[in-house]
Amino acid sequence: MTENRASAPSTGPWPAVSAEVVAEVVSALSERLRKRLDGAAAKLADRPVVRTGDEWTVRIDEEAALVLHAPGGTVRAAGDIRCTCLLAPGCLHRAAAVTTAPLAEPEHRTEPEDRIEPEDRTGTECGPPSAAPAPATPDAQDAVAAGAAEHPLTPPEAEAVDRLRRAAAHTLAAGVSGAGSVLQAELLRTAHQARLLGLHRPAALATTVVTRLRAARAAEPDHRLADLAAAHRDLLDATTVTAATDPRTLRGTARQTYREVGSLRLYGLFAEPVVTATHAGVAVWTVDADGSLATVSEITPHGDPAGAARLARAAVDRPLRLGETSLSHRGLARGGLLLQGATRTASGRLGAGAAVRAVGAAGVDWHQPPVARLWQVPARAQVERALRAERTPYELRAAGSDLLFLDVTLLGARTVPGSAAPVLLADCAGLTVLLQAAQSHPQLAFAANLALLAAVPGLRLRIIGRLERAAHPRLHLLAAAPTPEPEPTLTLPDGHRQRVSLGFEPLQHADLPPAPPGRPAVPPAADLPPQPPLHLLARPLEQAVTGGRSALSTRLTRSTAREEDHLRTAGLATAGHLLAALRTAAADQQRDTFGRLRTDDHHAYATAWLAAALYREELATALCTASWSPT
Repeated sequence: MTENRASAPSTGPWPAVSAEVVAEVVSALSERLRKRLDGAAAKLADRPVVRTGDEWTVRIDEEAALVLHAPGGTVRAAGDIRCTCLLAPGCLHRAAAVTTAPLAEPEHRTEPEDRIEPEDRTGTECGPPSAAPAPATPDAQDAVAAGAAEHPLTPPEAEAVDRLRRAAAHTLAAGVSGAGSVLQAELLRTAHQARLLGLHRPAALATTVVTRLRAARAAEPDHRLADLAAAHRDLLDATTVTAATDPRTLRGTARQTYREVGSLRLYGLFAEPVVTATHAGVAVWTVDADGSLATVSEITPHGDPAGAARLARAAVDRPLRLGETSLSHRGLARGGLLLQGATRTASGRLGAGAAVRAVGAAGVDWHQPPVARLWQVPARAQVERALRAERTPYELRAAGSDLLFLDVTLLGARTVPGSAAPVLLADCAGLTVLLQAAQSHPQLAFAANLALLAAVPGLRLRIIGRLERAAHPRLHLLAAAPTPEPEPTLTLPDGHRQRVSLGFEPLQHADLPPAPPGRPAVPPAADLPPQPPLHLLARPLEQAVTGGRSALSTRLTRSTAREEDHLRTAGLATAGHLLAALRTAAADQQRDTFGRLRTDDHHAYATAWLAAALYREELATALCTASWSPT
C-alpha cells in the first residue's frame, strides 16, 4: 500500500473487471435504474480516468468520485468498486463503471500433469469438439448416445445449461442494438452460475459473446460481424446440440495446464506480430525433432491502438522470457533453443517457470531436417487437418494446426471477387492459390512485402500461411524462404538464416531476382471456379445478429422469395429451406392476452437460426475442402 501511495497519478484506460463482478453489480440495480444504465455508461466512458497505483479514479461531479481498486489491473470483487455519492452502493455509477470497463479474461493457473485425472483428459483435452456435427453413421451415433448416457448432466447442470440457452436466445433476438448492459449482465450471471458447476466451456463461450457484443456496440476497430455471429453460434450449439449429444465436452477446466515434457530441441520457424485493439506483441513459432509446433510469445495489453504495431516491432527484438538465455524473439525465429525442464500446454504454449533452463542453439534452413518434413505433407491433408482443428475449442487446438506449409510459384497480382485489395496468385502443384496479407496494419511489413513479391512472377518460394476457409484456395501469408532448387528465388542476407518473417522484415529489391523473360500467365478472375451463392444465407444470418429478430421478421418480401428460389436453383435446396424456416420463425411471435408481443419466447427462432448457421458452417467447410482437390 505504501508503494501505491507513492506512485504518481497517470491517465489511461479503464482497468478490466471480472465477469462475475459485472453480473453482481448490475443485477443489484432496481428496475428503474436498469433502464438508465446504457445512457449512464455512455456518459461515464467520456470522463478521464486517473490511475494511482492499484486504484483508478473517475470524477462524477464536484462532490462525488468513483474509485476502482484493481490489483494487477483487474477488479475481482464488487466491494472493490466504491462511489462517494449519497446513493452508493446501490447507485447507477458503480453499474455504469463495470459496463464501461473491459471484461477481464479468465485467469489460467498452471497445474502439473499428475493432478489431471484420466476422465479429465478424455472430456477436456482430447474429447469431441463442441462445434462438431452429429456423426452420420449408426455406429458413431450409438457411441455418442452411449457417452451421453454414461455421463449425463446432473439436474443442476441441466438447469444451468437451459438458463444459458434461454439467455443466449434472448441476446440473439435483441441484436447488437438491443443487447444492452442489462442483457449482457444477465448472460454473464448465468455464465457464472454455470462456471460454479464446472461447466467452463459454455461459460467461456457466453463471456466471448458479451465481449464481442461490447466491441460491436462501441464500433471498435477489430470488431468483425462474422466473429460475433460465430460466438452466438458456438454458444447456442453448446447449450442445445452438444448438451443433448455429448455433455462431457461441457465440463471443462478453468486451468491452463502446463505439462512437463522434459528436454526439448527447438528449431525456429518465423516470428508473427500480434496486434489487436487491446494487446500487442510477438509470437515465435518453433518445431521440435518430432514435428510438433510450439510458440514462445510476449503479448501485453495496451491503451493506444495507434501505437500497437510499434509495440509489436519492439517486442520482437527483446530477449526471451525463458530461462536465462539472452536470445531475442527474432533470434529464435532464425535460430534454435535447447530447453531442460520444459513445460507446454495442450495448445503448444511453452511455459517459463523457474525450473526451465534455456540455451540458444543453431537453427536450420527450411529445406533441412527436421523442419523440412513440414513441407512433405500433401496440401489437401494439411487443409483437412486445419479444418478439423476449427471444430476444437481454441485453447485445446494443437499449435499451428491452421498453418499450411507449401512450395509455390508466384503468378502475379489480380483483383478477385470477395477481396477488397488485389491478391497475389500462386501455383501450388497445379492449384491456383490466393495469397493475401496476414494483417493490413500499415505499420507492419505484410502489405509492402506482398506488393514487392507480386512484381516478380515466376518466383519460386517455400511459404508458411494461415488457411482461410473459402471456396477458392486462400492463405494469409506469414513467412517465406528460398526454395532449395536452383530456380529464380530469394537471395537473403546471411543473417536472415534463409527466411523472412513477412510481418516484421521488409524485403528489399536486392533480395529479389529479376523478372524472368518468360513470365507465367496470370490466370484471369474468370478462370477461377464460380462460388455458390452462399452469401444469400450468410447475409440474413449476420443481419439477424446485428438487427435482431425484427430485422428478419420485416423482410418477408418478393426479393426474399427470389433469394430462396436462387439458392434452390443453384443446387442448395437445403439452404433455401433453412432460410425460409428462419424468416418464418422470426415473424411468428406470440402475443399475450392484451395483444402485446411476448419478449421471452425466442426458442423456436434461435433454433431455426442455429440450424441455418450450422448448415452454413458445414457447407463452407465442404467447399473449402473441395477447392484444394487437384480434380
